[in-house]
Amino acid sequence: MEESLWIKNASLECGYTEANGIVTGTKTERFHVLLMDGRVEKIVPASSDIPKGVSVWDAQGLLMLPSFREMHIHLDKTFYGGPWQAVLPAPNRFFRIEQEQELLPRQLPVARDRAEKLLELVQSHGATHVRTHCNIDPVIGLKNLEATLEALATYREKLSWEIVAFPQHGLLRSDSVSLVREAMKHGAGLVGGVDPATFDDEIEKSLDAMMDIAVEANADVDLHLHEPGHLGVYIMKKLAAMTKDAGWQGRVTVSHAYGLGEVPTAVVEEVAELFAEQQIAVMSAVPIDMPTIPIPLLNSKGVHVGLGNDNITDHWDPFGTGDMLQKANRLAERFRWIDERSLSRALGFVTGGVTPLDQAGNQVWPKVGDEANAVFVRAKCSAEAVARISPKEAVVFSGKMVWQK
Repeated sequence: MEESLWIKNASLECGYTEANGIVTGTKTERFHVLLMDGRVEKIVPASSDIPKGVSVWDAQGLLMLPSFREMHIHLDKTFYGGPWQAVLPAPNRFFRIEQEQELLPRQLPVARDRAEKLLELVQSHGATHVRTHCNIDPVIGLKNLEATLEALATYREKLSWEIVAFPQHGLLRSDSVSLVREAMKHGAGLVGGVDPATFDDEIEKSLDAMMDIAVEANADVDLHLHEPGHLGVYIMKKLAAMTKDAGWQGRVTVSHAYGLGEVPTAVVEEVAELFAEQQIAVMSAVPIDMPTIPIPLLNSKGVHVGLGNDNITDHWDPFGTGDMLQKANRLAERFRWIDERSLSRALGFVTGGVTPLDQAGNQVWPKVGDEANAVFVRAKCSAEAVARISPKEAVVFSGKMVWQK
């Protein structure tokens, strides 16, 4: 049976306004948009009549934007939805690992409920896709994965998701290779890893194990890489070589890649060219407490860069809003993207690269046949939405209204 929804009076971006060759604003017009069976079926001027007896939602001039993609989050170990807890001071990452060995089993009874509350938060801010990293280690086994899957199942008609089997305590150090293999058979879709030098003390052996599991499971890879400076760069080059050898182009992500914020530009350019050649993506939370990786340079070299909130209110970090638009705002502010065009382009970093206008100002979204995933914001244009972190009023996923303020 066909499912349809008319979105009435939605504001859509149509192009830029210019003066003396400089973009000075964004033009919008109102349209009615028909969503059918998860796709955009029809787009007509707002002066057109809508058939009688159909399902209609009046956007009342709200700006329709592509919905957001939360590409790095940890649903399974959040404090969100529970009592307030600040973070305990830690001398190093290994303190956090020891902390988790006691904390995660204690939190397991509420893990599903808190994950659901966190999903509700990110969806209320416009997200319809989530990539979550889920702890896989000898202490918690696959129990956090099970809780995460149960939470995601309650949202199966509201968003799409990916789960990374994440050996937080070190793939080799915690002897988690067999557990990660099991996780890939029980609901995880990507193979994770973490700091093969700091955690595992054996860079190539750790990366080899991660890639072997991925090839066996025919799964993508998402590696947490906090390693600093030239050490991080060395690991990235090794991973690029392994990606090529495995034929895993377009299936590998490096999350954080902090080392790229601590080396000369020429070194970053070399890594960026390798990543573009092997179609290795980078995911960032745009941190402000350390040198920010040069996202504009990576983007200019053809590297796909996505953003995520990372930890939200947990034992690693007490911060986090769940708002991907806030991440686009931070990106724009950090790199002084202050003009109309640059602000509007920042939106693409939280939508998987989808923007209403292309670089030249041609209208490219939505088009008939596009997936019907959208967020409606109280803003005049993308640039304003990014700059002001405009309020979200409604979210549509696969042609259905899944959240309203």
